[in-house]
Amino acid sequence: MPGWDVLLLALLVFALLQIVGLAEQAALPTRLQDVLRHPILGTLLPPAGYAAMGEIGPRPGEPIGLVLNAITLGLFALYALLDLALAEPRRSQGKGWLLAAIVVFAVILPTAKLILLRQGSGPASYTHDGGVIQTEATIRFLLEGTNPYTTDYTNTPMAEWGFSAYRTALYHYPYLPWTFVFSAPAYLLGQAMGFYDQRLVYLLLFVAMLWLARTLAPTKRTGLALVAVLALNPLMALDVIFGQNDVFVLAWLIIALAVWERWRRQRSEDRTGPGRWLLSIAAVCFGLACASKPTAWFMAPFFGLLLVYDDARLASGRWHALWQALPRLLWRALPALATFLIILVPYLVWDAWSLYDDVWRWSSGQGPTGYQIWGWGASNFVLAGGLVVDRFGQWPFWALQVVLATPVLLWFIKRQMRSNTLSNACWHYGFFLFAFFYGSRFLNENYLGYILAFLAIGLFAGVPDQSQSGRGITPPTL
Repeated sequence: MPGWDVLLLALLVFALLQIVGLAEQAALPTRLQDVLRHPILGTLLPPAGYAAMGEIGPRPGEPIGLVLNAITLGLFALYALLDLALAEPRRSQGKGWLLAAIVVFAVILPTAKLILLRQGSGPASYTHDGGVIQTEATIRFLLEGTNPYTTDYTNTPMAEWGFSAYRTALYHYPYLPWTFVFSAPAYLLGQAMGFYDQRLVYLLLFVAMLWLARTLAPTKRTGLALVAVLALNPLMALDVIFGQNDVFVLAWLIIALAVWERWRRQRSEDRTGPGRWLLSIAAVCFGLACASKPTAWFMAPFFGLLLVYDDARLASGRWHALWQALPRLLWRALPALATFLIILVPYLVWDAWSLYDDVWRWSSGQGPTGYQIWGWGASNFVLAGGLVVDRFGQWPFWALQVVLATPVLLWFIKRQMRSNTLSNACWHYGFFLFAFFYGSRFLNENYLGYILAFLAIGLFAGVPDQSQSGRGITPPTL
């Protein structure tokens, strides 16, 4: 039988191509005309090819996208046949290269296509508002010496994007400084070359993240599956293609986990050997994630426990043991805290109120330009029940979040104390974040793709391949 990863890859690829096609059809009505007139995209196929394709076709509805889809499906067929035809280690090596090619043709090149179309159609087109348009504006403000949290974005391309009734982000930048500080050198390089798109930074981190994610899985097959889920689940892939910035914070967290995993393996092999510097690097990367977006903050309890992985007292699951381990935990977490403060404090000194107003007060819907009630979570019951006048109304979502998330947090901390593994840390973080956002004012669909990434790490980092032959799943012995 073929391996289970073949079926998983089929589900991901087929769903991704369908959903990206639907997204392009709904959001990019002029993509065919823009492709045809583009100086690069309009010359990739012979004129007869464009003519034969015509003006109406299956999703995504323009020649370049259809060719990329056809190549992606062909690569998947080769992946499946290779799984049947070869033995280890050649099978895993070949499938690894094919999976990399699938990611290129299904995610990276479609992203490049939209980057090129944006260059030909204007900065407010073919991209996402906050992750690309607004972040590019914050970089410009930073380089001009303007505080990105104090100014507004009414005179930037942000003003041309989205629904006029819900453009409250024109007055707030809801992300933390590392998002634009890290990107500023790339922006300067791009300006010197006459070409820049914030997605270039995201793609760089995306590739690095996938490369390191392989090391989190215990077998080659589970490593392939983990990379496939991280790269090809439609929600995260859309995130990358259109330029939402969840991949930015996700990449820093995965880098932190990969470095921690290397430390753990060194520690397991030689309990007295070197490796403390690896733990410090992991903590620094976690601090960078926390200085990027508040979603990373919710992993702090679980990452903190990983930092004291070698403390045997935690296995008792008692709160007293955690209290005893706390000084060591805080000492090892010091690089993360220092990194976070080094990045954040200058903006607190510059204008602490504006930073708070943009990052936290706006997201809680406070003030005349607070964020609206939105998304797929329990907030829809508040709207449907008429408990607020409109989407900008106030309701105590914080109370619901406390009720939903606090018991989950306490339970998960005790669970991880008893089994302090990377797998548990990722499972706990993913479900804890889900509980928090389900009770929040907003649960946007891109958050689900981000959460799914950690559920995948939790599964594939903790469950080795069960097959004896490396091809299929062997049922457990009853």
